[in-house]
Amino acid sequence: MAAPALQQPSYLLANLKADWTIKPLHQRCHELGKIIEDYPAKEMHAIFPWLVESVFGSLDGILSGWNLRYLQARMTEYNIAMDFLDPSGPMMKLVYKLQAEEYKYEFPVSYLPGPIKSSIQAGVLPDCPLFHNKIQFPMSSLLLLNPFEYYMFSFAYSLIAPKNYPPGQHGSCSDSAYFVLVNTYLKYFLPTEGNVPPSPFSDTRGTVASPTPRSPSVPYVGYSGHSTSLLKRHITHQPSVNADPAAQEIWRSETLLQVFVEMWLHHYSLEMYQKLQSPQVKLALLQYRLSMSSMLCQPPAPPGSGTLHTYQEAFMPSEEHVLVVRLLVKHLHAFSCSLKQESIFSSTSAHSHSSPLEELKRVVVQRFVQQKLYVFLQHCFGHWPLDASFRAVLETWLSYIQPWRYTGEKNNTQTDGQNRSVPDKWASFVQENLLMYTKLFQGFLNRAMRTDLVNAKNALMVFRVAKVFVQPNLSEMIQKGEQLFLEPEHAILQRQNRVFLTPSHGGSFLSSRQPMGTDSVFKVKSHVYSLEGQDCQYNLMFGPDLRNNVLKLIQIIAQARQTAKRISDHSTEMAANNSFLSWFSIGSSDQNNTFNGGEMDDMGEGVKKTHEFLDKALDYLCQIFRLNAGQLSQLMVNVASVDDEGASKQLPDCIPSENGLLLTDLGRLQIINGLRRFEIEYQGDPELQPIRSYENAFLVRLMFQISSFINARFGDRMEMLCSRQDLLGSIGRHYLSRCSKVAEQWRKSPVTRQMREHPQRARLSLRVLASYRTLLILLLLYMLLALLSFGVLSSTGLILIVSFLYELLLNFLHEKLKIP
Repeated sequence: MAAPALQQPSYLLANLKADWTIKPLHQRCHELGKIIEDYPAKEMHAIFPWLVESVFGSLDGILSGWNLRYLQARMTEYNIAMDFLDPSGPMMKLVYKLQAEEYKYEFPVSYLPGPIKSSIQAGVLPDCPLFHNKIQFPMSSLLLLNPFEYYMFSFAYSLIAPKNYPPGQHGSCSDSAYFVLVNTYLKYFLPTEGNVPPSPFSDTRGTVASPTPRSPSVPYVGYSGHSTSLLKRHITHQPSVNADPAAQEIWRSETLLQVFVEMWLHHYSLEMYQKLQSPQVKLALLQYRLSMSSMLCQPPAPPGSGTLHTYQEAFMPSEEHVLVVRLLVKHLHAFSCSLKQESIFSSTSAHSHSSPLEELKRVVVQRFVQQKLYVFLQHCFGHWPLDASFRAVLETWLSYIQPWRYTGEKNNTQTDGQNRSVPDKWASFVQENLLMYTKLFQGFLNRAMRTDLVNAKNALMVFRVAKVFVQPNLSEMIQKGEQLFLEPEHAILQRQNRVFLTPSHGGSFLSSRQPMGTDSVFKVKSHVYSLEGQDCQYNLMFGPDLRNNVLKLIQIIAQARQTAKRISDHSTEMAANNSFLSWFSIGSSDQNNTFNGGEMDDMGEGVKKTHEFLDKALDYLCQIFRLNAGQLSQLMVNVASVDDEGASKQLPDCIPSENGLLLTDLGRLQIINGLRRFEIEYQGDPELQPIRSYENAFLVRLMFQISSFINARFGDRMEMLCSRQDLLGSIGRHYLSRCSKVAEQWRKSPVTRQMREHPQRARLSLRVLASYRTLLILLLLYMLLALLSFGVLSSTGLILIVSFLYELLLNFLHEKLKIP
C-alpha cells in the first residue's frame, strides 16, 4: 500500500479504526505491517498510542485489546499476534522508527504502582533513574516517555491491569501469548549468549537514537545508596553515533529490566516505600561505612529508622502475576550466570575493558531485583490465602535462592537421587541475600504450622522447601552469613588495624580495597540494614526460638501423618464395602455415604502422596537442624499418645451446653491441623435430604408421595408390626425402622437436645427405587429374564421373591451375629 503524499494522519487513523472492528486479525496485521514500512514516522506518530491501546488494552481496563493473557497456542490468532509483536516484528519496527525522531508520549502517573504514584504526587522524585527527566514538578500527573519506554510500560501494565475478560477464556498461564512474549523479550534484550541484536530499523543518521543521557550525579540503581554504580562509565554517559554498537543498544536492556521490576514488583505500602527511600536508612549505611574506616563510635540510630514491618498496601498479585515474576527471576539468574569467567575473576581496574552487557550481568540481580523482590515476597507470604495456590509464590522464592540451578552446567543436576553440594563460589550470594533465606524461611514456617498438611498439595510445599534447604553446604553458608552479621564492629576495627597499620608490614599499606573478611561483613550488614532497618531484631535461623518452631512443625507433620493413616484405613474399608457383591443389594444402608469408588481411589492416592512427602520432609528437617534420634522419638511418642486419645474420643475438644457441644480453642486447632473432625453427614429426615447426583429427581419426588400416602394410611399397623417379637416383627423392623439407625448416629455429633429427643416412627421408604443403580440392576434383571422367556409379571414376581429371600437371609445373619 503506497503512502499518498497528501493524506493526513487523522484520516489514516480513522481508516484504521474503522477496519479494526470489521476485518479479521490476520488481515489487520498484514495491512499494518505494510503501513509501518511505507509511511514516515511523522504520520505514524498519532497512530502509535491508539495501536498500543488496541493491542494491550486500555489502562482503565475497559478495553481488553487482544487478550494476550488468555490467548493460547491452540487458537488461530496466536501465531499472528506473536509474529506482529515479536522483537523483530512490525510493532517493534514502528517503535524504532518513532524512536529515531525522538517523539514523546504521555503515560498517566495514576496508573503507576501505589508507592511510586504517591511519591511523585507528593513532589518526591523516585530514586530509580527510569523516572528521571520524565516528570515536570510541580503538578506532575504525566510521564513523558520515548516510544520504547511507552511500549514497555503499556506491555508491563497489561499484566496487572484490572480487565473484564469474556467468560470461558481459561488456559495454562505458561502457554499464554503474554507469558511467551515476556520470555521472548527477556531472551532478546537480555541475552545469555552474544550481544543484544541491533535494531532492525536505521534512520538517515545510521542509528536509533538512545534516550536522553542521564546526569552523572544520578546513581545507576535506586534504593542502593551504599553501592557504587559499576555501569556509570558506560550508561551514565550515553554513547555517541560512532561508538561501539553494543554500548548504543544497552539502554534497551536497562529500560526493559527497570520497567518490568518497577511495574511488577514495586507493590507495598507508601510508608515502607518512604523508609526504603528515606535518608535515615541511607544514613545508617553511611555511618556503618564510616565506622569501618575510623575509630569513632557509631551514633545511635535516628528515630523512625527501625524495622520496616509496616502496613502493606491492599494490592494482592494474581497467580499469573507471580508466575511471570518467577519467569523474570529465572531468566535474570541465567543472564547473570552467563557472565564470562574472565570477567568474573578480573580485577577492578580491568572492568573498564568489559562490555556494557557484561557489566550489567555482574550487577543485575543484586542491584535491580533483590530489594523489591524481597518486599514483594514478604507481602505475599503474609497475605496469600492458606491454600495450594501459594505454590506459585513458593516456587518464585525457591527459584531466587537457588541461582546455581541456572548456570547451564550439565553436571548441575542431581546425581543418584541425591542433592549435589552447593558450590563454594555461591557463598557470597547467600551472604548478600541472607534475609531471603532466613527471614522468608521463618515466614514459610509460620504458614506451614497453620496449613492442613494432610492435603497432598500442602505437604508437597513443605517437602519442596525442606529439599532445597537440605542441599549439602547450604546450611553452613547460611550459618556463616549469620556469624558475619553478628560479628561485633569493634572486633572488625581491631582486625582492620592489625592488617593495615602493623609496622612489621613496612609502614602504611592502606588500600582502597578492604580485606575479604571485612568486606563480607560490610555486605551482610548493609544488606540486612537496608531491608530491615538499623535497629532490627534479627532472629537466627539456627537459634533456639526458630528451632522450637521447627520442633512444633515436626510434631504437626507427625500428627498429619497419623491423620492421613486413619483416612487411608477408612478409605480402604469403604472400598472393601463397595465391592461387587454390594451391587446386588436393594439399597445402601448408609444414606450419608457421598463418596463413589473413583473418589475413594483418588483419596487413597492423595494419602499415599501425603505420606511420601511428609516422610521425606521430616527426614530433611532433621538433617537441616541436626535433630538427634532421641528428640525425634520423644516427639513421636507425644504424637502417638495424642493420637490414641483422639481415636478414643473421635470428636474435637468441645464443651457441653444447652444447645449441644461448643468448640473450644483447642478443638479449633485440632480441626485446622486435621487431628480430629466431626462426621459430615445429613442429620435430618432421610426422606427430605437433598437429591443426590445418583438419583432421578422426578422419581425421588414420586416415591416420596407414594411412601407418604402409605405411611399416613397404614402407620399404626406398621407400628404394631414392628413391636412384635416374632419373625414377622423382625422383618418389619428390618424394612420399616431404618430411621432408628439415624437416631443412633445423631449421638455422635454436637446436635441439639430437641433433635435427640425427636420421636422416631416406623415407616416405609421407597426412595431407593429412584437410584440409578437400582434402576440399572432392575433393567439388567428384566433383560436376563426376558432372554429366559419370562414375561413382565412373572419377572416382577420372581424379582420380588428373590429380593425378599435375600433380605430375609441378611436379616437372619444380622440377628445371629448381633452382640447381646
